[in-house]
Amino acid sequence: MNKLFDSTSPYLRQHADNPVHWQQWGDEATREARDRDVPILLSVGYSACHWCHVMAHESFEDEATAALMNEHFVCVKVDREERPDIDAVYMNATVAMTSQGGWPMTCFLTPDGAPFYCGTYFPKEPRGGMPSFTQLLEAVADTWRNRRGDVQQAASSVVAELERSADGVPGGGPELDSALLDAAAAALVADEDRVHGGFGGAPKFPPAAAMEALLRNYERTGSEVSLGVVERVASAMARGGIHDQLGGGFARYSVDAGWVVPHFEKMLYDNALLLRAYAHLARRTGSDLALRVTEMTAEFLLRDLRTESGCFASALDADTEGVEGATYVWTPAQLVEVLGPDDGEWAARTFGVTPEGTFEEGASVLQLPDDPSDRDRWRRVSTALFESRGTRAQPGRDDKVVTAWNGLAVTALAEAGVGIGRQEWVDAAAKCARTLLDMHRVDGRLRRASLGGEVGEPVGVLEDYACLATGLAALHQATGDEFWLQESRQLLDHALARFEDPNEAGSWFDTADDAETLVARPRDPVDGATPSGASSIAEALLTVSVLADPDTAARFGVAADNALARISILFDRAPRAAGHWLAVAEASVRGPMQVAIATTGGDDLVRAARREVPGGAVVVVGEPGSTPLLADRPLVDGCATAYVCRGFVCDRPVTTTPELTRLLAE
Repeated sequence: MNKLFDSTSPYLRQHADNPVHWQQWGDEATREARDRDVPILLSVGYSACHWCHVMAHESFEDEATAALMNEHFVCVKVDREERPDIDAVYMNATVAMTSQGGWPMTCFLTPDGAPFYCGTYFPKEPRGGMPSFTQLLEAVADTWRNRRGDVQQAASSVVAELERSADGVPGGGPELDSALLDAAAAALVADEDRVHGGFGGAPKFPPAAAMEALLRNYERTGSEVSLGVVERVASAMARGGIHDQLGGGFARYSVDAGWVVPHFEKMLYDNALLLRAYAHLARRTGSDLALRVTEMTAEFLLRDLRTESGCFASALDADTEGVEGATYVWTPAQLVEVLGPDDGEWAARTFGVTPEGTFEEGASVLQLPDDPSDRDRWRRVSTALFESRGTRAQPGRDDKVVTAWNGLAVTALAEAGVGIGRQEWVDAAAKCARTLLDMHRVDGRLRRASLGGEVGEPVGVLEDYACLATGLAALHQATGDEFWLQESRQLLDHALARFEDPNEAGSWFDTADDAETLVARPRDPVDGATPSGASSIAEALLTVSVLADPDTAARFGVAADNALARISILFDRAPRAAGHWLAVAEASVRGPMQVAIATTGGDDLVRAARREVPGGAVVVVGEPGSTPLLADRPLVDGCATAYVCRGFVCDRPVTTTPELTRLLAE
């Protein structure tokens, strides 16, 4: 029977009505596979995945296919967002076997979890050189029955490769200094797509981490080249179809190199990372476009992804009632129907809606090549189209609250809120963080996710501790509340105890030392669509090391330095795989910069500091002695006073905005 009904994963619940006898990952499935002497069929995906839905409709909802699966296998469904450890291990196996990966992921395992055949999507009928899914099932079942030795040999070789790849990045890389970071930035610049912005070809993903790294490089060096790369990709994405021109928010990626047609799913993690990058760009350059995108992205998070608890849902689906992008695309006739002939034709020209269409069946994804000169008309038309779009069927929402991704949202909203001057964003970040601490912390340990107020069983992984700790540190800076700093420090103490490799300084496992034992203990320091757990913990440790008491600061500072030193080989050889690492390293080589403002109330000095500091710097505001960074730092002549330090070197205290601005620009 199907056992997914009581899951806390919306993705698993989507398969609860399948005729497949799905089980969740666990000992029960392993025991059944041993007792029946059959392989485990592991299917991994996530709720917003278009091809996951396609394979489910073609195969998992089909009675005959389900019967074949149930007869020959123990069938296990995993939500990759809820169990990133399982996903990481078996994705490594899939890539090792096929040289590519993706979702849905389909793996066949021995009863003890060793993979012996892996792939991704398999069609219902043979297509493009791929066997049908039923052909694959029959072939694997036959091999298991009649060539067991071949299966065991394949499984052993794959497990050996997984264990080898779990060794992590070797130490001994170049010294981390300004020259190394400048060379890494130059390598990123050389990889830019100068025609469309960004990096690489289709499919093209938003490079939020690289944007932040290059922006910090510009702030340190004044390199207009680095800034230009950021400005070009920020503009191209903001004006392209990947950006929702009516409702804000970014799709997961563009299927073309020009950012025109998105894969329509909207992920929390993408939008949190992009909110942080665009807010930083807006306050650094004063760009109206960056500011508008910042505001639209924050509004999207608060309007469309915020749950009743105050935390944020994981994603909006790519499909609407089984049709990809149906909510978002328009034809010229539809524009006229909503707006009338004059405004409809004007909207078609403004948003690039053509009779031929840019998407499918003559429909177009809205783009904005230029800002219209008639701003009032633009606002009126956009509002009317957004309201009309709201009457259409809407994509499904994955209401699962993931700790790490909500931590990214907390950081972005807190930083953007103080940088742009939007207190309501800071308040939303604080509400989310408080809920995470109250709900997702069980017996002192973080859980990975919750659904509808019910916390799931999967335990937190490294990125959960790291991203939440960084978000809490951002809230401490935004509010001056010591509570957030203490909670951040506790999370980092736990991470150091449970996730750091005791035998390799600076190396981190993605699962705790007492977590479930898989065929390999995952450890992947390379940044991908989200920052790696290792780069995220390095950021959190570095940030809190300059906020906390001296003893804590020393421990955390050493751990952050060790992590950066171990990863420096990536800066030298593969900087595009280390975007978030580079952003953290840029902060590190500047000290990090610390700005402590002793004051008894809000003033121009505070606003200037929050507006002008480089990315990765810390700003703390409060009464003298109210927090460790303000210890022994009094008012000067009764005036608000700014203390600016870089690492262990401090400038003289200043009391005027021009003096502070000059210090921050040095």
